[in-house]
Amino acid sequence: MSRSDVIDFVLLSAIWGASFLFLRVAAPEFGPFALMGLRSGIAALCLLPIFLMREGKAQLVSHARELTVVGIVNAAIPFTMLAYAAMSLTAGFTSLINASTPLWAAVVGLVWLNAKLSRLQWTGLALGVIGMAVLTWGRVDFKPGGSGLAIVAGLIATLSYGFATHYTKLKLSKMSPMGVATGSQTAGGLILLPFLVIYWPATPPSLKAWIATILLAVLATAFALILYFRLIARLGGQKASTVTFLIPVFAIGWGAVLLDEGVTLPMAVGGVIVLAGTALTLGFVKPAQKL
Repeated sequence: MSRSDVIDFVLLSAIWGASFLFLRVAAPEFGPFALMGLRSGIAALCLLPIFLMREGKAQLVSHARELTVVGIVNAAIPFTMLAYAAMSLTAGFTSLINASTPLWAAVVGLVWLNAKLSRLQWTGLALGVIGMAVLTWGRVDFKPGGSGLAIVAGLIATLSYGFATHYTKLKLSKMSPMGVATGSQTAGGLILLPFLVIYWPATPPSLKAWIATILLAVLATAFALILYFRLIARLGGQKASTVTFLIPVFAIGWGAVLLDEGVTLPMAVGGVIVLAGTALTLGFVKPAQKL
């Protein structure tokens, strides 16, 4: 890995870690639908001109149906669910739930595509389940004011991301990653546009919420996707996906420094177990060679 790759990798982790901070600030004032409509819409406006100048509109037109599906399962649903979760969960906690995405991707592959898992990957899945149990222990409260629905929303988001991973590979493997990002964000923005209008907040959001929203859309979505696809081109998808491990570290750090969010023992222990399970599931830990 070159020095420029390391810089891109750390920068991307820091930006995506900060995205949970932006969600935490903006979601209570905008609400999940309006916020995510703005996120996808603004990101699409940033990405579309770049993509059209480089590759034209032919790919977007010919893959419109598939891009719409990805826009739903990789933008509209998970973005909205994570925004809802961020209204009552800390940035660090939400990021740790998000880190379970590779585990859900493995489950979806097993159930939908009958993908075979090694013994280490099965161990990783089991660790992931244990880690999520530790992480959420005592917090799944569905009474008024409880965080149970927020946790469920976060898990729905990661399940949606897991499905999107396989669907994109099956249906859009011949399309450029930049095209998938541009098309899916455009589709997601259009799908969320009616909800943005219907659920626009009655009280005008503060300047701080607007700044967080713009940073979420431009920095943590449009610019971050460009960085991510550059890493994929240089390192490959598997190595690029290890960004998953650093995102919670930055999210917890940003939350502690800027929002005075605490880190509890169950968060620390559960987060470590989830990340260990993810490492095993992704195949980053190899079985020992026999001598």
